Amino acid sequence: MLLAIETSCDDTAAAVLDGRKVLSNCIANQNLIHKAYGGIVPELASRAHQSKIVPVISQALVEANIDKKQLTAIAYTQGPGLLGSLLVGGSFAKSMALALDLPLIPVNHMHAHLLVHFIEGNLTPEFPFLGITLSGGHTQLILVKSYFNFELIGTTLDDAIGEAFDKCGKIMGLSYPAGQEIDNLAKKGNKQRFTFPIARPKGYNVSYSGIKTAFMNFIKIEQTKNPKFIEKNLNDLCASLQNTLIQTIINKIKIVSNDFELKRIVIGGGVTANSEICSELKKQKIKNGWELFIPPVEYTTDNAAMIGIGGYFKLNEKKYGNLSDESKSRLQI
Repeated sequence: MLLAIETSCDDTAAAVLDGRKVLSNCIANQNLIHKAYGGIVPELASRAHQSKIVPVISQALVEANIDKKQLTAIAYTQGPGLLGSLLVGGSFAKSMALALDLPLIPVNHMHAHLLVHFIEGNLTPEFPFLGITLSGGHTQLILVKSYFNFELIGTTLDDAIGEAFDKCGKIMGLSYPAGQEIDNLAKKGNKQRFTFPIARPKGYNVSYSGIKTAFMNFIKIEQTKNPKFIEKNLNDLCASLQNTLIQTIINKIKIVSNDFELKRIVIGGGVTANSEICSELKKQKIKNGWELFIPPVEYTTDNAAMIGIGGYFKLNEKKYGNLSDESKSRLQI
């Protein structure tokens, strides 16, 4: 019976797992706090975690219908993430583990986004597989050989795909976070209307900063001709932008799949909730003969259940954390 705590960024989350079965998965987000700033303010995020962590953990225990004395271990997000946010969750997890005399299990946030597929009730992939993490802070291509063997083979050289969605959304005057709104507006637009450059760096890395810059410059030029350009073309702009961002990562997935002879593709991360990404991946699955794994939408964004399943596998192997070591590996992939 494992309690999991996730505070890597701006979501305070806690979950209780009985083995691989999720008994509760509670999340308190901070969108209203950061919306006015058009992005996450780290100091405000860590303060919000401090005020929300006790109620969220209490709720998780209540929904799971267990007492804290029934727990056998505590897992928490060690990294990567915002330092202040991670310290809140890590410090609370350590204190609780000490108080209850329980094993403490640090979990890598990005690994957990892929291990979420092993939660009971989900379709589970066999090893090895090509793992793709798509989020606000990361865009990664990872060769996954086992529950504990992750090899990073490609990443973004600058902006993550989720960051590009939000920054371009801000340029168009959309509220933060912009990803979901762009997805909704794009459904009513023509994705072939406007063309933006796709960066093709050598190797398996991707780049999104050039798309963002090209999009910003394009908007500025068009607005000098017509101040209402965004308003009159918003749906087509969203569809064209979204298509460019998606094709950038799809191109690399196809290259890596061919080079490593891997047809098993496993996706994770908040941007996985984007409907166009899911649609395009399913088309490529048929075209390339992929075995595709997309998580249920409730497990795409940051949540504690994914930290719990990562903790479950480490608990089985007795891969415990050190109560005196708070910083090790926090900023790894």
